Amino acid sequence: MPRGALIHLGTLLRPHGVKGEIRMDWHADSSLPLDVPLWLAREQSPPRPVKALSCRGHRGRLLARFEGVTDRSAAEALCGHELLIDRDFLPALAGDESYVQDLLGADVRLPDGRRLGRLDRLECPAGQDIWIISTDDGGEILFPARSCFILGFDAARHAVYVDPPQGLTEVYAGR
Repeated sequence: MPRGALIHLGTLLRPHGVKGEIRMDWHADSSLPLDVPLWLAREQSPPRPVKALSCRGHRGRLLARFEGVTDRSAAEALCGHELLIDRDFLPALAGDESYVQDLLGADVRLPDGRRLGRLDRLECPAGQDIWIISTDDGGEILFPARSCFILGFDAARHAVYVDPPQGLTEVYAGR
């Protein structure tokens, strides 16, 4: 399966208990689909199919069980893998929505049109989505990806428009 047709749903973090459950950083608005093909991939390795058996919430995270993962050791072997789904199995997006994966590499622009940098990746420490924006001078900006700071997307220009929290750009200006 080509990697471009797959959307990153979440990242497997660490085992929970001894029966094969694993915690996930979850990047989707809905729960883990149990009835569609899913894929696991790590770094540059090719994706491999996986079947989700169960999913439940626990302390602000999702816990999942996968076919063939029956103990803590097997769950540990999955740590760091991305959980992917074929784009065709996802619901249609509204006109003002976009998958973050489609925005990677996009220009990040301020309300006045000035370029802040390039959207390089998404991280999710402690359940908060953070966009990593690479600046033209080789630095990085950790941007809180909250709807109140994201103004919109321009697919034709491959650009994201943001209004950073007060003081954020100044914190990174001197680096």
